[in-house]
Amino acid sequence: MDAVSIVEDEVRESIRRQGIDPSNDPTSIRRMVDAAVADYDKRSMVAALPVLGEPQSAATRIFHSVAGLGELQPLLDDPDVEEIWWNEPEQVFVSRAGRSELTSVTLTENRVKDLVERMLKASGRRLDYSTPFVDASLADGSRLHVVIPDVTRDAWAVNIRKFIARTNSLDDMVHMGSLSAEAAEFLSTCVSAGLNVLICGATGAGKTTMLNALASAIGPRERVVTVEEVFELDIPLRDTVGLQCRQANLEGYGEIPLRRLVKEALRMRPDRLIVGEVREAESLDMLIAMNSGLPGMSTVHANSAHDALTKLCTLPLLAGENITSDFVVPTVASCLDLVVHCVRTPQGNRYVSEILAIGSRVEAGTIETTTVFRHDGHRLLRRREAVFEHQKLPGAL
Repeated sequence: MDAVSIVEDEVRESIRRQGIDPSNDPTSIRRMVDAAVADYDKRSMVAALPVLGEPQSAATRIFHSVAGLGELQPLLDDPDVEEIWWNEPEQVFVSRAGRSELTSVTLTENRVKDLVERMLKASGRRLDYSTPFVDASLADGSRLHVVIPDVTRDAWAVNIRKFIARTNSLDDMVHMGSLSAEAAEFLSTCVSAGLNVLICGATGAGKTTMLNALASAIGPRERVVTVEEVFELDIPLRDTVGLQCRQANLEGYGEIPLRRLVKEALRMRPDRLIVGEVREAESLDMLIAMNSGLPGMSTVHANSAHDALTKLCTLPLLAGENITSDFVVPTVASCLDLVVHCVRTPQGNRYVSEILAIGSRVEAGTIETTTVFRHDGHRLLRRREAVFEHQKLPGAL
């Protein structure tokens, strides 16, 4: 056994004797680790003990192992790392600035199970053969997604998506080059006026970041209720209530789906409803809420603003056989006001590529739309200034 393992065992034994919860009292754990390292360093000078090495480095490793997530903690603490994942324990990947890279971190199968169990401990969610998928939030707000065999081929597939608050407002997005000043002013005015906004894009395109930025334009006296599968949003308003879905228990009871949350949110006197993401039949409940005079915002995966509009006209059909396009399409046209499309380039740059205004008129099953802003490959321009070609825009996904 090496010196670090010896000191770590001593620290764990002290934690057990004193009844300290490392997740609730990291300061005490840090002091305990520093004291144990200093004590071992002194003992190793007069006794035949393995050499500890550099004390500060050893203390950091032990603290991460006892109070954090061990080998993963430096990656979680790194502000440049956006996402961490692995398909097999020996290869841990991260995403920096939108680009993936292989790290030097290696794990074992048992270590992966231990880390996942530790991450799920405070979430109240479970992972077993009957529930081989899990979505959960970590203490720092990161989102954990795990899939286990036999859904995966061999090993556990784990994703940890961090939410790094580089932008908290539309002005921040302008400074980062993701949005023009004119478009930011336009969006801010639309949100303040209570228009309904749909944000679309591919995975990792910045939809949640844009949703948080748009929320900063909501009036300070408005009451906001958010509904999500797993907590991701960080709305910068005092009067905000966040709701998330819940898994069924071991007996198969107690599940709370997104559709239920949307309905419950309407009973909480909201001035604004924000649905983190619509994927299925909950889009119908969102549209009904927006059609009741309640301003709202949401996100959806789509390749373009027009595709997002088409998708929102299709998803509500999953709610039941009695829901038809004759009802859904006019409802979308009357409820939705704007679609904001976000893209991420292969180089990792994220920006708004299009802002589409939705008209209330429907002809032959097609909703009238107007492109207000579009990216020409260099900057986001108002429609009257842009000269568009028929080919795909450079850098767009």
